[in-house]
Amino acid sequence: MELLKSGLLTTIQDLGRIGYQRDGVIVSGAMDPFSLRLANTLIGNNDNDAGLEITFSGPSIRFKKETLLAITGANLSPMIDGRPVPLNRPVLIKGGRILSFGQVQSGCRAYVAVAGGCDVRKVMGSRSTYLRAKLGGYNGRALKGGDEIPIGEATTKAKKLIASVKESNPDSFASTNWDVRSPYSFSYKRPHLVRVMEGQHFDLFKAESKMAFFEEKFKVSPESDRMGYRLAGNILSLKEPVNIVSEPITTGAIQVPANGNPIILMADRQTTGGYPIIGQISSVDLSVIAQAKPGEEIYFQKITLQEAETLYLKREYEVNEIKAGINAKLLASK
Repeated sequence: MELLKSGLLTTIQDLGRIGYQRDGVIVSGAMDPFSLRLANTLIGNNDNDAGLEITFSGPSIRFKKETLLAITGANLSPMIDGRPVPLNRPVLIKGGRILSFGQVQSGCRAYVAVAGGCDVRKVMGSRSTYLRAKLGGYNGRALKGGDEIPIGEATTKAKKLIASVKESNPDSFASTNWDVRSPYSFSYKRPHLVRVMEGQHFDLFKAESKMAFFEEKFKVSPESDRMGYRLAGNILSLKEPVNIVSEPITTGAIQVPANGNPIILMADRQTTGGYPIIGQISSVDLSVIAQAKPGEEIYFQKITLQEAETLYLKREYEVNEIKAGINAKLLASK
């Protein structure tokens, strides 16, 4: 596939560079990992196959050959040759056709998976792009017009899906008559609910700050990026000054620097940090943060570790149900 126009920020991402944090190498990967997994699942890819992460303003992409794809996450008004393309379902695009994007309808990050995945070279076991270090992806950078992205070999399941969709005799593209609706897909409710566990330094904060953290809304700052989401709202204060030795940190940790405005650490976060951590976001709600736009509000709901684990297991059960449902569709189409 060839990029005719880059969009605001389009990168190649998989589920991240796992196993190198001890060496100071960040995980990176998709900001909204569930949406990438869903896109891959819809077209018979492996969960960790690399796809395109598209932020706000989408690219224009010419597909040089017939390709099965799926678009998930934010609704950035995708079109093929000017015709609207449905989200959350397999789509077969003919060779020579152009996928483009229009206005943002909801969310801010869309994911495009292609059968076989984006077949760029792996770096430390991952195809994810880490922009600051110019690592992985397509020459370690955001995609731009003129780039040609190789596509890998489609799986047997993807080939069956292609055969099934072809029965509708597509013009420029065709899609299945079914899609996937998931409670873990991006929520359209405002403000965004984010479930959080108390962080390891929660008790270092003043009582009024702890109360405000769970009872007040916070606004997403325009300075937010793949490294961290900066929030504005009630200033959070410690009971007294404290020096914290740098320690390992995880995606979804909520740090509070000296100015009292929390920062949610995201996909391109550093591997260690020394700011106090007031909360830790449940992994199932990382997608909510990744899709929240600057200026939108979020609020935190306290849950326990056990509740977070239950949410995680429920989501994994649902992913497996989606895979089973797709397999059933393929069997029924024979």
